[in-house]
Amino acid sequence: MYKSGVLQLITRRTFNMSKNKPELAKLLSSRPVTNTEECKWIGLTKLTYQDPNGKVRDWDSAIRKTRSEGGVDGVGILAILRFKDKPDEILLQKQFRPPVEGVCIEMPAGLIDGGEDIETAAMRELREETGYVGKILHSSPVIFNDPGFTNTNLSLVTVLVDMSLPENQNPVTELEENEFIECFSVPLASMADELAKLDKEGYKLDARVQNVALGIKIAQDFKL
Repeated sequence: MYKSGVLQLITRRTFNMSKNKPELAKLLSSRPVTNTEECKWIGLTKLTYQDPNGKVRDWDSAIRKTRSEGGVDGVGILAILRFKDKPDEILLQKQFRPPVEGVCIEMPAGLIDGGEDIETAAMRELREETGYVGKILHSSPVIFNDPGFTNTNLSLVTVLVDMSLPENQNPVTELEENEFIECFSVPLASMADELAKLDKEGYKLDARVQNVALGIKIAQDFKL
């Protein structure tokens, strides 16, 4: 499924491999769920709403069962690696995702724990999933991943990781037993091209990651 090439050795740096590679995972089976109580993280709800013409309609929606009291489900972390001797790179991840039956290219991310704010959650998830520490540049407004399907939301937090700091020289992850994440980085300026290569190699692209890459390419094309 996953094809390798010489270009991968040239442009991508892989690190933080303390477990087996995500590509070794595979989907074994799937079945319809008739009792949503079986599902720990996700629920289903039937919504009734009134459209602009006053007609009452129904809508099926998936919902998060883990939303924090702050009303935000999670954080996505746009981590920029800053070097002294070469251009910036962006930190990405490979993680097997059963719903798409493949390994996704993602950014570090996670759910907000009770009592946490967005910034605290972002710093914790960055440390746990990558071992890095960084400085928050800004946080996005709350954004919705697929509003026609689910109410799940997040804030995208941009973090600058100073690679010259001692604490970022030999990062150690704090992954949970069921997390198999491979971290790697690509040049920020050529992120869109790198994602296109990964797509051809059989990886699934997370929409948020692809949108960031496309935004960079648009800014380059239009000299914004």
